Amino acid sequence: MGMIQEFKDFAIKGNMIDMAVGFIMGGAFGTVVTSLVKDIIMPPVGMLMGGVDFSKLGINLGPGADGKDVMIGYGSFINNVISFLILALCIFLLVKIVNALKKEAEEAPSEPPKQEVLLTEIRDALKK
Repeated sequence: MGMIQEFKDFAIKGNMIDMAVGFIMGGAFGTVVTSLVKDIIMPPVGMLMGGVDFSKLGINLGPGADGKDVMIGYGSFINNVISFLILALCIFLLVKIVNALKKEAEEAPSEPPKQEVLLTEIRDALKK
């Protein structure tokens, strides 16, 4: 029964819930970045390069065993690399902001505990 209770405590503490929320948000954010690259960034880049549709770029290796052409789709790879770079930049900026906020919180002077304040007052009163 100990292991089940331990797992319950772990799940209820929020660790698993936080992780699940992170995965869901990461997936949703990845979808947004993919759409940004595919639908907003790459069309103007393709237009500037003479009307190239990057998603359709590839090297045709000829017909495969099933009769369909076998392609190396390097255009999709370029789209995915750009998506990855944008996602990595966003995560880097997020981590940088969180670290700055943590540093700010650590540097903020903290008030001494009430016990210390009371003991200091008692000490000062006894000296008088």
